[in-house]
Amino acid sequence: MSSATSRFQFFRWVKYITYALLSLNIWFFLVEELNSARFAIESGEEVAMGIQLFSATLDTLAWVILLLLFELETAVIPDDRLKGVLRFSIHGVRMMCTLAIVMAFLGYFGEWRTLIPSELLTGQTCERVGQGWSVMIKLDDFVPLTADNCAQLGADTRLVSGLDQVMASPAGLLEGQRLALVDVVNSATWILIVILLEIEVRVLTRWGGASRPVARIANGLKAVFYTTLVVAAVYWGFKGDFLDFWDAALWLFAFVFIELNVFEWQQEIRDQSAQTRGVS
Repeated sequence: MSSATSRFQFFRWVKYITYALLSLNIWFFLVEELNSARFAIESGEEVAMGIQLFSATLDTLAWVILLLLFELETAVIPDDRLKGVLRFSIHGVRMMCTLAIVMAFLGYFGEWRTLIPSELLTGQTCERVGQGWSVMIKLDDFVPLTADNCAQLGADTRLVSGLDQVMASPAGLLEGQRLALVDVVNSATWILIVILLEIEVRVLTRWGGASRPVARIANGLKAVFYTTLVVAAVYWGFKGDFLDFWDAALWLFAFVFIELNVFEWQQEIRDQSAQTRGVS
């Protein structure tokens, strides 16, 4: 086996292991959100509340499917077979995943808005022990109010208006709000990156040399977006939210492969166009 073949096999295995780890994160997010869902206020808008409570699970599931579709289109299925029912099916699934991603973004936004309103707790904190109250440490991290931790909450303890019988210290509430806002920014940034990738794959690749100025602008925007994602991942890492940090790092690593696939696919299309012009 040649060294080039060995490198290709190694590259492929690393890529697929990364995809498998991302798929496993769906389960981790589901477990985390199931644990925090019981602190939500009961609402008549069951669908909207469900999306808000399970935004990360829905988001990760849709992104994993979308990632695999990108892999199929750019690295697995030959271009001459991407037509008819197969092409229609892939585009249909992609549209559903895109809808799910947008809904997850709205869920992140709704969760952030839920944490904004609060009011100062009146009376003694420890008087509420045994009444079903919980303390929010940070986003999606709750502990029961006990005689031990109630004494650690000061006179400036806040009641989180958007959650059911949840209180937090000003620092804990602020931390939760910041983490929720980072979720919103992170989700929006990924959506913008995929829009740029779609433009590259569907439009710029077929423009030839005329696409170069637009491609430079797109690459500049992607550099800004990927930097934003790196900053978000670092923030999660420093704030101790390991699952979000791990997931963000994996996604950044996975999109290295997607970008390489798109680059190789673009080069193949250019080579085919050059051969066609040469024959004509």
